[in-house]
Amino acid sequence: MDAIDLLLTRESALKLQAPGPSATELDRIFAAAVRAPDHGRLRPWQFVVIGEDQRTAFGDLMAESMRRREPGATADALQRERDKAFRAPCIVAVAAKVKRGHKIPEIEQIASASAAAQTIMLAVPALGYGAVWKTGAPAYDPTVKIALGLEPEDEILGFLYIGTPTGGPSPLPRPEARDFVTRWAPS
Repeated sequence: MDAIDLLLTRESALKLQAPGPSATELDRIFAAAVRAPDHGRLRPWQFVVIGEDQRTAFGDLMAESMRRREPGATADALQRERDKAFRAPCIVAVAAKVKRGHKIPEIEQIASASAAAQTIMLAVPALGYGAVWKTGAPAYDPTVKIALGLEPEDEILGFLYIGTPTGGPSPLPRPEARDFVTRWAPS
């Protein structure tokens, strides 16, 4: 696929199923991700792969996070939270390992990790798969961060669900670029 066509047709998958990318394909995806802009060469990205066989434990982790946030959550609500782990055969948690107080501002470190996440979102369809970027309350839960091998002060930017797209494209209209572009005219 031509690079500009990939950029112009990128969209979040509505539904995903197996198969997901192989280990070799994931290696290529991450090799692309670490090409993200990185002011100061801090390498603020961390990618945590949650494989197909780890989804039950990840779902339990998400449900436990909900139980702590919402002690009155119903069994049905907790099960819906668990089921989110089965949206795709592969999940990648993308985190920014921000160096607080560094001369490179925190926002630039987070922007770099976000650029790495977006690069994953572009590399995935380039290899024939689909992805959707989700966040939600578990991304901000220090207990979830620790369980994923991160530090409580790290910032989870999203959970990237990756697999084979099914169900067709999104029915939502795409924004027009001109609605977000202005031309600066100095006075």
